[in-house]
Amino acid sequence: MPIADSDGTAIYYERHGSGPAILFVHGSGGHHAAWWQQVAALREEFTIVTVDLRGFGKSDSSMEEFDGQDFPGDVVAVLDQEDLTDAMLVGQSIGSVAALRAGLLRPERVPSVVLGHSLGGISHPELRELAAADRAEAVKLPVIDRLLTKPFQQERADLTFLFQQMGTFNVARMQDLRNLDTNGPSLEEIQASGIRVAFLAGEKDAVLGVKTVTRAHELLPGSHLEIVPDAPHSMYWEAPDKYNAAVAHLRRTLTAPKEAA
Repeated sequence: MPIADSDGTAIYYERHGSGPAILFVHGSGGHHAAWWQQVAALREEFTIVTVDLRGFGKSDSSMEEFDGQDFPGDVVAVLDQEDLTDAMLVGQSIGSVAALRAGLLRPERVPSVVLGHSLGGISHPELRELAAADRAEAVKLPVIDRLLTKPFQQERADLTFLFQQMGTFNVARMQDLRNLDTNGPSLEEIQASGIRVAFLAGEKDAVLGVKTVTRAHELLPGSHLEIVPDAPHSMYWEAPDKYNAAVAHLRRTLTAPKEAA
């Protein structure tokens, strides 16, 4: 069983396939197994690494409380253990915050980070205000309606049930991840790192609006923007074909030498 040591905390991860590396970082309701539709589809072309942050899945969950500020270090521990030197980190929702911070901690290992359905905790007053307005609308909806579309819930009751069950394997909860946003990186820090950032969003994301993500892209020079039509917040689960195609495209294209970025 592959385990990385993150300052004394055992972090479970898996590695599949071969080729250019993609490391997925789950959100508040996920863990390594949530990426089943990505691993199966992408492992023939890419090395796929999935990880359980502390408190999630098979990673150490024995601590009395969890500090979201420790999550980036969990990702770094896996990068170091596997000696990955050209990994694209792909975050889902609040997992994108951990992904971006991990990339900034190890820019020599991470040339690119994909912020899936998230602003990655970027510290900027305008973006903070826009995201807060989006959240204020999102909380008016039942949690499941924020994450998956109504038609999908009705047509795929089986996958909707499995999606909800995924979170029951975790000890940590959403509130354990929220403080990841504290002291987030500035746009200038991200630019100075040389890391290429892509914003990946769904047109029907009920948590973070397309306008907000587009504005973040406009404010971060050199960033990429992928808006997937008819896709919800949990695109990776509901629309895996679209999601996988977008991730594969980004991995193939975000490969220019940093000096040319």
